[in-house]
Amino acid sequence: MKGFRLVPEETKINFIGKRLLAFVFSIVLLSGSIGLIVKDGLNFGIDFAGGTMIEVRTPEVPDLGAVRQELNALGIGAVSIQEFGQPDDLLIRLPQQDGGADEQKVAIESVRNALDARFSGQLDYRRTEFVGPQVGEELKKQGMYAVLFSLLGIMAYVWFRFEWQFGVAAIVALAHDAIATVGLFALTQLEFNLSTVAAILMIAGYSINDTVVVFDRIRENLRKYKKTPLAELFNMSVNQMLARTLMTSVTTLLALVALYVFGGEVIRDFVYALIFGVVIGTYSSVFIASPVLLYMNIRRSDAAPKEPEPQEV
Repeated sequence: MKGFRLVPEETKINFIGKRLLAFVFSIVLLSGSIGLIVKDGLNFGIDFAGGTMIEVRTPEVPDLGAVRQELNALGIGAVSIQEFGQPDDLLIRLPQQDGGADEQKVAIESVRNALDARFSGQLDYRRTEFVGPQVGEELKKQGMYAVLFSLLGIMAYVWFRFEWQFGVAAIVALAHDAIATVGLFALTQLEFNLSTVAAILMIAGYSINDTVVVFDRIRENLRKYKKTPLAELFNMSVNQMLARTLMTSVTTLLALVALYVFGGEVIRDFVYALIFGVVIGTYSSVFIASPVLLYMNIRRSDAAPKEPEPQEV
């Protein structure tokens, strides 16, 4: 009995022939992402913006509107309140106070007093996290450096593993994925924090894995088919690895969807970024990395080392 196959063993989809359409789509996607980042900015979490986050469990399902109005009347700035997994589990975010750490402590105490008075002291304070403005700015820089250096490191590896043209094509695809993911957070205004940076790094690792597999097949075919036009050869290589690419993506998405549904609110934004990243990473491996490589003026000698001349006996 033959096993189930997501795609046939031999596909002949003209991916390379659709490269201009894919490039137009990606340009629109990246332009929109950059525009949203500039226009709306990112909803930085406590990690980057500074402030205080309090998670508290109430004895009953609260009236969020009334609680929000009461806390905003304390004069400590705009207080954000949202359900956190359960209707009686609240996540309260306090903005950074101008007076420094002492003023921040006063703000936290005033919020606690207001909550205790409203719920008769029957509260379970599950965690309180404080990040100062200097720490937030430092974390922003470190997060940016982490993404930048990881992309450069990946490019260096691909350059060493293949040739410089492959490295440039890979970094274009990875930058495409990273910008699109950040643009998604600018669009949805989901909280952008250190977990999101970790998700972007994981997306880069996942995407380059697919890209390297396709590149390896391209290099192998460059050695095997000396006279086949490059566009046809690239298309054949992508089709040969299509089943493997889709099966890897689908099985990964099944695990991520399960985490998104059952993993709880704490990791939901993180998993949301990964789900989008797997989809956009699969797309870029097929429609961006290989077509960009086609324009890099790659020579067959770059991918196929010279065979040693036979020794005279």
